[in-house]
Amino acid sequence: MGSVEKPMTVSGAVEQAGHLRLVGIGAGPANLSLAALLHGDSGQPNLFFDRKPSFTWHDDQLINGATLQVSIFKDLVSLSDPTNRFSFLSYLHEHGRIYHFLNAQFAEVPRSEFRNYLAWAAEKNENVVFSETVERVDFDGVFRVTTDRRQVTADNIAVGVGTVPWVPEFALPYLGAGHFHVSQYLNHARTLAGKRVAVVGGGQSGAETFLDLISRPDSERPAFVSWVSKRRNYFPIDDSTFTNDFYMPEYSEYFYRLSESKRAELNSAHLLSSDGISESTLRAIYQQLYRLQFIERDEQRFGLLPNRTVVSADRTATGTFEVTLCHNDESGQSQCLPVDAVVWATGFRPTPKKFLDPLRDRIETENGEVRVDEDFAVAWDGPPDRKIFVQNAVRGQRGLPDVNLSLNAWRAQRIASRLRGCSAPEMAMSFIDWSAKSGRGAQWTA
Repeated sequence: MGSVEKPMTVSGAVEQAGHLRLVGIGAGPANLSLAALLHGDSGQPNLFFDRKPSFTWHDDQLINGATLQVSIFKDLVSLSDPTNRFSFLSYLHEHGRIYHFLNAQFAEVPRSEFRNYLAWAAEKNENVVFSETVERVDFDGVFRVTTDRRQVTADNIAVGVGTVPWVPEFALPYLGAGHFHVSQYLNHARTLAGKRVAVVGGGQSGAETFLDLISRPDSERPAFVSWVSKRRNYFPIDDSTFTNDFYMPEYSEYFYRLSESKRAELNSAHLLSSDGISESTLRAIYQQLYRLQFIERDEQRFGLLPNRTVVSADRTATGTFEVTLCHNDESGQSQCLPVDAVVWATGFRPTPKKFLDPLRDRIETENGEVRVDEDFAVAWDGPPDRKIFVQNAVRGQRGLPDVNLSLNAWRAQRIASRLRGCSAPEMAMSFIDWSAKSGRGAQWTA
């Protein structure tokens, strides 16, 4: 399924309503989940704007064979509303391939399939509008949302603008065809044939990039690929049963009530439950290295360099790069890596929200994030019945699941319930007593 261009008009019902209950800014998975849960609710007229021409989701990282690291049930709606028309199963059914999907017995869902599902959900929801950029948000009793095409008013707004690629500051001057973030990988992959390439980053995207480069046909394969990671080894994701309880609503609530310092400590301690590498990817890499070295008896064309920090990447007079690495255990030991290209698989950071500048002085912050309450509503000095909701932007307050697909539907349900003035449905409790105050299994004294 290709990218779907959204019509430039909105539904007649929304146009006639004039004033909206909610305007969503951004139409990535987070706000698409909210849009899906609100769809068809006449008491909650809403519009979601996105500046992109059509839906995209890491499109230039959809390497052949890349898979999701979460269950298909962690789609836009299923964990909050399994009967919703925007579920992954509904997508499969509508496209006439639900039996084929079952028979394929995917151990992990192809990421390109999930991307196509998200695009389908965006295309089917008439309240999601692409090719329209929100330029500013003002408030004078209602939110006045100004886009590059019009102005609309709303009681509430939901900000879900996602993330942007991050590279070290020293790399910024060189960004281009031979020096780029992994989010642009497929755009440049064929240009790397016959070159010396450094892939920097020890997470899933770095692993997938390294695997793709060493698996390409001879005519497209780089001369040499170095895989650099700050981590001590290429560690797998921890998606074991009890670890996955970190990605349940009850743990998110427990985490939210902890001190700021304790939350930061736990995010660091549990990082590999979110940012590790899939076992299947690690196995495929190891097997390909075995084939290259022992079966094909190819000259060694790869280098594995974990436990090293990249401290600089300088362009030489000939247009190549010298990447300087410092070993994390051997103090004072550095290496110079001469390469023709660098792929930065160094993650993402929250997208700047300049459209909120008119309200900036009215919003409370905490350690660089906007402060939110238990329903992801921003703490600000406006009326209590006028809310600014934020999604995928408060990892420090809500933990690793906040930037993960796992609690997407639950978070959106909390926001939808707040808009409707009702309590969110009770979710199943974890088997684990996270808090001494839970009252289960033991008696505690203060």
